[in-house]
Amino acid sequence: MKIKAGIIGGAGYTGGETLRLLLLHPQVEVVFVHSKSQAGKPVASIHRDCLGLTALKFTDKLNNDANVLFLCLGHGEAKKFLQENKIPASIRIIDLSQDFRHVQNSVFGKRKFIYGLPELNKKHIQKAENIANPGCFATCIQLALLPLAAHHKIKTEVHVSAITGSTGAGQTLSETSHFSWRQNNVSPYKIFEHQHLKEINESLVQLHPVAKPYVKFVPYRGAFARGILATVYLKSDLSGKAALELFQSFYKSTPFVHIAPFEVDVKQVVNTNNCFLSVNKIGTELAIVSTIDNLLKGASGQAVQNMNLMFGIDETTGLKLKPSAF
Repeated sequence: MKIKAGIIGGAGYTGGETLRLLLLHPQVEVVFVHSKSQAGKPVASIHRDCLGLTALKFTDKLNNDANVLFLCLGHGEAKKFLQENKIPASIRIIDLSQDFRHVQNSVFGKRKFIYGLPELNKKHIQKAENIANPGCFATCIQLALLPLAAHHKIKTEVHVSAITGSTGAGQTLSETSHFSWRQNNVSPYKIFEHQHLKEINESLVQLHPVAKPYVKFVPYRGAFARGILATVYLKSDLSGKAALELFQSFYKSTPFVHIAPFEVDVKQVVNTNNCFLSVNKIGTELAIVSTIDNLLKGASGQAVQNMNLMFGIDETTGLKLKPSAF
């Protein structure tokens, strides 16, 4: 039997990306796509690239026949949705907002949300009923640091410089999302104060409980639509060879994280669920460059990966995607 999936907030970027993946997933049936603002309209009238893939219409009603709900809502809206709608305990939930990612917010009523980074919590995800999907910057940066944290090799400040595409800000219009502002432009924001820092630090402490990591993170808005590239560096007593072997060993059984023998760039991973990492020792500094697609490995792709793990199927199912390449 196919997994019956419902999407809440199906008209936005992550809702549309989740829909595209699920429509082509061999073991999923999309039973409804919820949107208050677009109710009654054909899904393909908003997500026009889905023309010919589905005859579904957006609805403002819930269908309790679903086995799993993807909450593709804005931050703060997922919790509000669950407060306003009684979802049967038998329906599993994968939330793509930040509402349940942190330890202190991970319990909602009788639901316990597991932090859904498969490279960190795979065994817990496989047993989970509810998932808090990680943030896009958080995913990219954590994948650059998990092997070091697991081997207790983070002993100094961690410096991160990372740039993201405009889709990371969602569909809501703002001054910095207009084409005329974003094109041929780059700008930093939320320096040392980005909201994803909290989940990054919680994961690092999970692997090294006595550590108190201090991550200095400078995020940038990029003049492109999708993708994240993060440069992560710290002082390290590891040799270049030892660091490379540590990363290769840590990720040897992960299907989507790959240690590249070349300099990585965003286009290599856009439209895929992959993370490419390059690892280099320069003097006393260890530099890791990490790149992902913010809408896939950073959001909807990872959500589908988590669904696969929750329902006991191969985690790569429906996620063997072609990169853009050019």
